[in-house]
Amino acid sequence: MNLLFIAADLAAISILTFALYLRRHRRRDLVVSYLGMNVGVLAVATALSGSAAGLGLGLGLFGVLSIIRLRSTELAQHEVAYYFSALALGLIAGLGIEPFWLTASLMALVLAVMFVGDHPRLLPAHRHQTVILDRAIAGDRELYARLEEVLHGRVHSATVQQLDLVNDKTIVDVRYAYSPGSFTAAPSVPGSLADLTTAVPHTAGTIPAAEYIPGAGQAPAQAGAA
Repeated sequence: MNLLFIAADLAAISILTFALYLRRHRRRDLVVSYLGMNVGVLAVATALSGSAAGLGLGLGLFGVLSIIRLRSTELAQHEVAYYFSALALGLIAGLGIEPFWLTASLMALVLAVMFVGDHPRLLPAHRHQTVILDRAIAGDRELYARLEEVLHGRVHSATVQQLDLVNDKTIVDVRYAYSPGSFTAAPSVPGSLADLTTAVPHTAGTIPAAEYIPGAGQAPAQAGAA
């Protein structure tokens, strides 16, 4: 029966790493990490499953490996999810939960969640970036307006990480929805810079400042007297 659980785990981790992770993210170093860690957890959990403290030792191993991995190299959140999924697959198969269909169902559930949760079509416009602006912007209205102009999207949240008034620089952590086709210049923050712009009244007998060309005739103030 152990061979059946081992075969199920090898099939599941192959789908997770090669069909899902490598195909979508293309990081070979993490593929090696996922495979080695999964098989290692499988081997240790299988060896300990026959003892009375097998379940406790398995959960302890899960926690220790999680702490070691999270403290070693900085990982993106989706890579952390793949890491824990690989851990869970190895632990489920190593403990050999009976009946076998329950083990297979749990492993299939992990794969299904990762397939849907990391699918490129799930919220494709929502993005997260750290942006460095070449100006020190302290006001939220002006900041949101500038970010939406640069990112061509609707800013959902912006957290200023560094406001450098000496070097005239702003570092912002931004979460936004990229929509270049429907994006308008009006920022999403109420009372934005667009609200502060007033139109110059164009009354009869006067020439607006935008239409006045020096040297092309009389000054705007004298146009009504002509």
